[in-house]
Order: sequence, then C-alpha cells, then structure tokens
Amino acid sequence: MTDSIRFDLPQPEMPSAWYNVQADLPRPLPPVLHPATKQPVGPDDLAPLFPMGLILQEVSQERYIEIPEEVRDIYKLWRPTPLLRARRLEKMLDTPAHIYYKYEGVSPSGSHKLNTAAPQAYYNKQEGVIGLTTETGAGQWGTALAQACNFFGMECVVYMVKVSYQQKPYRRSMMMSFGAQVYASPSDRTNAGRGILAKDPDSTGSLGIAISEAVEAAATSGGQYKYALGSVLNHVLMHQTIIGQEAIQQMAIAGEYPDVVVGCVGGGSNFAGIGLPFVREKLVEGKNVRIVAVEPSACPSLTRGRYAYDFGDTVGLAPMVKMYTLGHDFVPAPLHAGGLRYHGMASIICELYDQGIIEARAVPQTETFRAAVQFMRAEGIVPAPEPSHAIAAAIQEALEAKAAGEKRVILFNLCGHGHFDMSAYDAFLAGQLTDYEYPEAEIERAMAALPQV
Repeated sequence: MTDSIRFDLPQPEMPSAWYNVQADLPRPLPPVLHPATKQPVGPDDLAPLFPMGLILQEVSQERYIEIPEEVRDIYKLWRPTPLLRARRLEKMLDTPAHIYYKYEGVSPSGSHKLNTAAPQAYYNKQEGVIGLTTETGAGQWGTALAQACNFFGMECVVYMVKVSYQQKPYRRSMMMSFGAQVYASPSDRTNAGRGILAKDPDSTGSLGIAISEAVEAAATSGGQYKYALGSVLNHVLMHQTIIGQEAIQQMAIAGEYPDVVVGCVGGGSNFAGIGLPFVREKLVEGKNVRIVAVEPSACPSLTRGRYAYDFGDTVGLAPMVKMYTLGHDFVPAPLHAGGLRYHGMASIICELYDQGIIEARAVPQTETFRAAVQFMRAEGIVPAPEPSHAIAAAIQEALEAKAAGEKRVILFNLCGHGHFDMSAYDAFLAGQLTDYEYPEAEIERAMAALPQV
C-alpha cells in the first residue's frame, strides 16, 4: 500500500478483451422468450433489432471476447480511467475503512455508457445499418450513443423519458449537438407513444415506455435502423467489464484488495462493469469479496420485486426475460436518478442475486443526495444522482467499519459526473426533495398482471 491517492494504469495495459461472465456462471441463464409465442428466441427473432455481431455476443459462452481495434482506438480517448482513494472522505467520516473509487466521468460523454455505445455503433456500421434508435432516462446513455453514432457516421434517434427531458435540458442539447434527434417520451411519433398518451395525456414517461417507442421505430424502419440498448442485455454488460478488469489491476498497484465492491443498479450496466470481474474473482479464484448492488427505494426491483418472466418494455414489443421485476407497466416516481428508473433488471444480475452471489440494498433519495454532497465537499467531484447511490452505500460500509473498529477496503464505481444535474442539487439544498417508498399494493397489482409462462 502506498500514500498515493491516484492509481493510473498505463494505456498499453488497457484490457484487450471483454470478460463474459456467462462462461463462469454456476447455472446457465434462463432462456429469453418471444413476446408473442413465448418460445425461446433465436438469432432470426433478434435480427430485426440487432446486428448479428451483437446477437452472437449475447449468447456466447466464451470467457473473453476480443475488443475490435477500431473500438480500442476510441477507448484510448479516455481509458484506462483513474482509480482514486478517497482519503479526504475517510478523514471526514473518521473511519478506519479505506475507500476507493473508479471514476468513469472522464469519458468524452461524461459516463461509463460510452464503453458499450462505441462497440454497438461499430458492429451496426459493419453490417451497413444507417442509424440507431434508443431510449434514455437521465440522458447519459443517449449522449453516449449520439457521440458513438457521430464517430461512425450514423444517424441517431433518441426517445428521452419526458420527466428527464424536462429536468435535464442540457443533456438533450448535448445529444442534439452530436447530431441526434431527441423526442420526449411518450411521443406522438409511434403507436406505443400515442397509446400511452391516449390513456394518460400527462404521462411523465418511463424507461419501459421509451423502450417501446424505440423498438417500434427500429422494427418498422425496413431494416435501415437497428435498436441499441444501454443496459440489461448480456452483451451490454460484457462491454462494461473493462471497468472492473482495470480496477483489479489498479487495486494491485495500490497494494490492497477490496473487501466489498459497490455499484448502483437500475438495468445493470454500471454495477456489472465494476462487479462482474470481481464475481469471477469470487467464483473462480476463491476471493473473499462482497459485491453489493444499490438501487433507489422508489424503484426497488431487486429488493422488492418478484423473480419472474416479464416484458422488457411497457407495451410488450420487447422479448420476455426472467428478472426481478416491478411489472412492465410500472411508472416510477419522478426521482432525479433517471437512469435507475427501470422496472426490471439484467438477467445476469438477477441470476447472481437469486443464487446469493451478490447482495442488494435500496437507498432513499434524500440519503443519496446527502452522501453526494458529502462526497463532493470531501473529494471535489460532483457525482451524478445515479452513482450517488453507490456513494451512500460506501459511506454506510465505512461507518459500519468504524462502529466495529475494523479496517474495511471498499471499492465503488463512480460512473458519471453530475454537471447536468444541478437542478436536482438545487432541489435538495432547498429542502424540496422527498423520499418515496413504492407502495406494496402497487407491487401486488403489477404482479397480478405479469404474463403467464
């Protein structure tokens, strides 16, 4: 262990392959089902939405998949990202714990999302696709995909959850500056959007609704557009594992190994990026490490949802996945962590949680922002609301270590900056943010509407 606070990995040592956890899972993932037939989907079922290069990655059992050179060249704009020790936060908390964070906010789009946006644009471009459709919540994924499409000379159409479209106008401006078309969802551009608006003209939207619109737009484009997803899918989570692979190397440089690894979780990409390489360390190398997924109390799919088959979107156009779900018609409270408002969870994350390999906890909104401000004042970085959930859990772990009088090495993923989230900080500082616990009655109602498989 050194006295440094920053641990950089030389660029030549950046991982050259993504890690595919499917090769090491104790049991295979449940099959993905066609929304109409309820039979396992095959490559032909997915071809209208995804290029074959990504479909093959989705089902691959290879442990490592080489990163194409064109993608590595883009990664070199910001990777490897720094690992830092939060010594000032440790001092503020007066804890014997050692707190480290992997900082993905240094990417050109400001978050970890470019790790998968770049390869998704690359594989689509390889197959002659002219443009991509997608959804976005807080706007970090939409921004990353807009930038990636710009890199590869492709068009980009983004359906942005309406409440975030209104709360985060500069994310919208950033997407448009990269050349993307951005629409508030639900919109009147798709049958899915028009159907939602007919039932609720004042709908604030959800990721499920925006997915429905983006999937419909791609599926009805005559093959000119494909659909890109920023989380949930196996290949998306795999692309993010470059984060954790780098972190393992950097923790070795720091001379320590984490007792606990923490990531925020909505669909699963941020948590998977930091966590899945440590899952391999735990399952294959026998390392004693706890891996904790942290979600909002207002959208508690892992901690309060049911593990069952459900549609990936609101309308029922996307495939059915076995996951911890709050129900595909779930419309979350308009909390500021827009990227964590999904009704379900990545299949890989759900399987790991169901088998007890990872842990999960939920954190309320006001505690999240208290932790964010505490971190900002100690470390000088403005965190986005989403990874502030991980900060809150890291602080909980550090205070538990203090109470127990024990050293605890904590690593969390700071997956993006909060420069476009200052309206949320304004609301918190003015005492206008409230906590919202999703009602049990609403969960029971949604469970009754799950598709029968």
